[in-house]
Amino acid sequence: MSNKKKKRLAPTQQEYQAFAKAREPKRPVLVNCVKAFLLGGLICTIGQGLQWFFITYFDFTGETAGNPATAGIIMLSVLLTGLGVFDHIAQWGGAGSAVPVTGFANTIASAAIEHRSEGYVLGVGGNMFKIAGPVIAYGVFSAFVVAIIKLTIQALGGM
Repeated sequence: MSNKKKKRLAPTQQEYQAFAKAREPKRPVLVNCVKAFLLGGLICTIGQGLQWFFITYFDFTGETAGNPATAGIIMLSVLLTGLGVFDHIAQWGGAGSAVPVTGFANTIASAAIEHRSEGYVLGVGGNMFKIAGPVIAYGVFSAFVVAIIKLTIQALGGM
């Protein structure tokens, strides 16, 4: 809390803030970072294994094997979310499960499962896209801005 906010608090409130801070459990930051690193690395290793599988057994190239490997990771994430396992994995690994594409797939699947009683269109579809909509819109807008910048640089370089 900043000093300005502390100055506005009454003495009793300041005492309570100090009391609460002293009893707040300390977070094991280093342990959490290691767990996130290990889980994120494991997810990426599974994705790399899937990519190798598609290259070896289905004659994909290195460039084309990435898409089905990503789809496999997404399907695995959705399956584990539906079975209730992904939440336990994410609880252990923290941000390590959110950084790869699995975190986004889990968010979408969780919203669909949570609102399925409201119907497939308004419940599942509507609430899935409440979450996915802003992400998709941001992605499309970012791609548009980057394309405009690239075209501007190319046009200025060609003059």
